[in-house]
Amino acid sequence: QVQLAEFGGGLVQPGGSLRLSCAASESIFAIINMGWYRQAPGKQRELVATITEDGSTNYADSVLGRFAISRDNAETTVSLQMNGLKPEDTAVYYCNLRGYVSPRSRALDAWGQGTLVTVSS
Repeated sequence: QVQLAEFGGGLVQPGGSLRLSCAASESIFAIINMGWYRQAPGKQRELVATITEDGSTNYADSVLGRFAISRDNAETTVSLQMNGLKPEDTAVYYCNLRGYVSPRSRALDAWGQGTLVTVSS
């Protein structure tokens, strides 16, 4: 079973930056997409950014221009560079991977345990 490990969460001041990384525990035969979601206190989980195998990206309007998602296919990792952080970015961030572990496997939808990002002065 594929496990996702997330790194990089922490406490930063408004206007600061963080880089989140996520790595799969094993190789993936084919990746549909990888991305980041977040859940703020009292709010539902929401999309932050996704990236497909061909590099196509999708961002939430609230982070467009401040966040950048990237993926390393060889290492099966995805990163989220977060700049110009705002207090409203405070949330638990979850890594997500959709794909296939082998040619004959069922579709995979894996989630990390989450990493907390706190933006506060």
